Amino acid sequence: MKYETVIGLEVHVQIKTKTKIFCSCPAEFGARPNENTCPICLGMPGVLPVLNKRFLELSMKACLATHCTVEPMNRFARKNYFYPDLPKGYQISQFEFPLGTNGYINININGAKKRIRLTRIHMEEDAGKLIHGENLGSPGKSYVDFNRTGVPLCEVVSEPDLRSAEEARAYLVELKSILEYTEVSDCNMEEGSLRCDANVSVRPVGQKEFGTRTELKNLNSFKFIQKAIEYEVARQTALLDGGDAIKQETRLYDADRGETFSMRSKEEAHDYRYFPDPDLVPIKIDKAWVEKIRKTVPELPEQKRERFIKNYGIPEYDTGILTSSKSLADYFEQCVALFPHPKTISNWMMGDLLRELKKDGGDIADCPVSPSALVDMLKLIESGTISGSIAKGVLEEMYRTQKSASSIVEEKGLKQITDSSAIEKIVDEVIQANPRQVEEFKGGKEKVLGFLVGQVMKASKGKTNPGMVNKLLKEKIG
Repeated sequence: MKYETVIGLEVHVQIKTKTKIFCSCPAEFGARPNENTCPICLGMPGVLPVLNKRFLELSMKACLATHCTVEPMNRFARKNYFYPDLPKGYQISQFEFPLGTNGYINININGAKKRIRLTRIHMEEDAGKLIHGENLGSPGKSYVDFNRTGVPLCEVVSEPDLRSAEEARAYLVELKSILEYTEVSDCNMEEGSLRCDANVSVRPVGQKEFGTRTELKNLNSFKFIQKAIEYEVARQTALLDGGDAIKQETRLYDADRGETFSMRSKEEAHDYRYFPDPDLVPIKIDKAWVEKIRKTVPELPEQKRERFIKNYGIPEYDTGILTSSKSLADYFEQCVALFPHPKTISNWMMGDLLRELKKDGGDIADCPVSPSALVDMLKLIESGTISGSIAKGVLEEMYRTQKSASSIVEEKGLKQITDSSAIEKIVDEVIQANPRQVEEFKGGKEKVLGFLVGQVMKASKGKTNPGMVNKLLKEKIG
């Protein structure tokens, strides 16, 4: 490998509060343009911002969940720049005194654990949103929606520890999972609750100094983040191979073309003229308050994965899926409490149940099949009442109708045939109907047995026990 990729991420997270950071306007998504605004978030003369305490406590929770030190002294600053969707002409953010510092997030890449350091987590308000007239039938005009202005954000800034687009994606997936577990944010990327800027550079392998970086702005899906970084790495590599210099600039990603393009040139550093906000007093956070918030931090994804492997003996791959969301992990544990067969439950959840949820874009928290209902179906398999293949259809019916497994089995006559003479009759018929395959099996071609078992299952409409069928076929063919 000739070059090494260096990536640092800045993730903007909308904190899950009912109201904005400095006023009582709703922070909800989807309101009519400029409906959720007031003189405070619009920066009218003479108004005074008041910090949302709930926002501060949730932000502290995010810091503790990512192993950051919650700094005892915090201060808001004014970040000065002009943009049409910034009504005050400055953004209230943090500069010299952020809320959290020196944290980390562990990721797993190809079975190996890697620690990604966090530089800081700081609090800030969101800006508004520009809507261009081409999307509204008014080409040449632009409109501003200030509903997002003042929506509470935390910016999570990583060190440049990531070395590939795959690592960047793994980091974001883990961060999103932590934020959801702690209920700090809903992390809805389609609504802008989680947005990412990526600083990307390449350097010759072995070189200590970083290369010239470009900033990829406003990436809002894991897929696009990975593809944008991969494209940018390839672009920078080609430039260096051709003897060209890389420009420090801000770039955007065109998802339709799969390319990044230049948005604006960027000098070594912006002069935002930060200065302490005179309307907001410094925040002093004592140890007692920090410890009070620490007690609200739940078991986190990494801890839960380790516990699932240790307590339930399920593979690492299974735990990765089952702990990807808190609601999924809770569903699994509720099932295990009722039916102590973790791997069986894991298989059904990861396969058939998640497949049904994916079809309609649903979430496990809203699953029409409750943990107890799934367990009742699994007990029917265990007792031999239905076969595993029949159970797949039963689960689909349960998902659609919310009926119990036993009622579906009764209504449709799906009970497994347990009468050995009835099964023997079907086996005899299959043997007579497939003489060539029978001879092949006698000749040592054992794979043919699977075909014959399948024919018996087909003839019985899946109501026979495959193990019993297998045994009978071997006995009868000899």
